[in-house]
Amino acid sequence: MIPTPKHPRIISSDANTAILEIEGLFPGYGITLGNALRRALLSSCEGAAVTSFRIEGVHHEFSTIPGVLEDAIELSLNLKRLRLKIFSDEPQTLSLSVKGERTVAARDIEKNSQVEIANPDLHIATLTDKHAVIDMKLIVEKGMGYSQVEQRKKEKLPIGTIALDANFSPVTLVNFEVENMMVEGRADYNRLRLSIETDGTLDPLVAYGNALEILVSQFQHVSLQDEPSDAESSFSALREELDTSEAALDDTGLSARIVAALSKNGVKTVGDLAQMTKAQLSEIKGFGEKAVEDIARAAKKYGITIK
Repeated sequence: MIPTPKHPRIISSDANTAILEIEGLFPGYGITLGNALRRALLSSCEGAAVTSFRIEGVHHEFSTIPGVLEDAIELSLNLKRLRLKIFSDEPQTLSLSVKGERTVAARDIEKNSQVEIANPDLHIATLTDKHAVIDMKLIVEKGMGYSQVEQRKKEKLPIGTIALDANFSPVTLVNFEVENMMVEGRADYNRLRLSIETDGTLDPLVAYGNALEILVSQFQHVSLQDEPSDAESSFSALREELDTSEAALDDTGLSARIVAALSKNGVKTVGDLAQMTKAQLSEIKGFGEKAVEDIARAAKKYGITIK
């Protein structure tokens, strides 16, 4: 039987980057696992992006805008770079209305309780005249991977609405290196070093855990066995090995309202959440049964059971 590798070791980790090392891989399995993890990380982690926008007075993507340095195509390219988190499964509409001679950045987008912008300094447009006005509506949605406009077209868009190709993936770069190592007298075992970078909307360690869960689930469903294997319990043990206790609640998928209420009561990380019970959560002002169940469901993703 092929021996199993050691649990991953976290070399470094912050909000945007993480480096993990897996030792003791059977010869050839460094590339096998590295390729699978890289593909899953880049294509299958859920994120959010602008999928279409509309500018008052602009009828198509080749239009120029009076008093605005950028044309509609340049605005499209800028909006594609907007990185955000959505706390709802439904598409959200964002508004941007600015006038006067000035530079317009992502921070000028009107606040929405269901959307958090990760790069508020992103340049969107330059207004060159004191009478210039730009009035935009942005549609943002959840998704995975890279989605072309043609793949999403379900119905004809209203005149003046410009659809965008969308890069939903919160993972921006994944690299891996494989080198040989000595195990039980053999010098051809593999050591896999995996580097993950995200856009800041998803913790890289959480992204790694999500990719593992996706791969395990796919293999479980192509098994010829009638009974599920113990792969899920193995994955849970692996997740416990990864130190996600310091992961922020913003990365758990909970709504902004729930995160704010928990933070107000001193619960700011997944580790803090593990110390709570359902009875304690229900005592928090504004929390009903649904909110408690949502929290319990989010905690379960990290191997935490709230009793």
